[in-house]
Amino acid sequence: MDQCKYAAGCAAPMPQALLQWCSKLRLHINEGCGTTENLTLHHITELGKSQQGTVGFAYKGVEQRIGAQTGGIQMRIPALMTGYFKEPEKTQQTFTNGGWLNSGDKGSINEQGLLRITSRVKDLPKTGQGKYLVLALIEDKLVMHGAVEACVVTGANLGQRLGTVMLNAEAAANIADACARSRTKAFLMARPESIDATPDPHEKLRCVVVVTTARTVENDVFTPTFKVKRKRIEDLNANHHEAWVASGKRVIWQAS
Repeated sequence: MDQCKYAAGCAAPMPQALLQWCSKLRLHINEGCGTTENLTLHHITELGKSQQGTVGFAYKGVEQRIGAQTGGIQMRIPALMTGYFKEPEKTQQTFTNGGWLNSGDKGSINEQGLLRITSRVKDLPKTGQGKYLVLALIEDKLVMHGAVEACVVTGANLGQRLGTVMLNAEAAANIADACARSRTKAFLMARPESIDATPDPHEKLRCVVVVTTARTVENDVFTPTFKVKRKRIEDLNANHHEAWVASGKRVIWQAS
């Protein structure tokens, strides 16, 4: 890593704590974003400038705006595709009448023109009270726990949010040890408190459910590139949601 001259991440947002930790090691990571539909890249941060939390400025020739109805990020660029092969309906949904591409991401543009991505438009479920939830920001905080391999936060049709965390191999192996289990529980108990310091009531994390059985690509929980399948996790846990909420516990251990 000491030979690295340029590092970039584009597939998913990186937690700020991780970016800051890398910066202390003098490994400055540029964050960018792009889609296949616009020739892969349209924004990226600049070396040596404090732009953490954003994906930087638009490349030269890229127009950007935030859609009025959905809050979704839209753009125009000479390199845009002309459409999806033999899928005219999908093509029509992807473009506005003015030829702007709907990226599928939700975000904001600050006064300097820096783009911040907050979530996917389709990943904004509503609680039982009809309030929208921005899940990615919550998951970024939860996954920073050292024992957590991956997590999914859900809140659709619920009064408050639930967090499902999958432990890494070391933590899962030590979970039978009473002391290790107690320490892990104490840490996870603290996570909801830190996350809930400022949000609105509908955004509070009701509990954290710890899955101690390995979730893998083979059992269809992760994609081949090790991204969590949110819908799959929600389907697996749907029958337990009401019981978890009714238990009143902040940390729940789930064997499978």
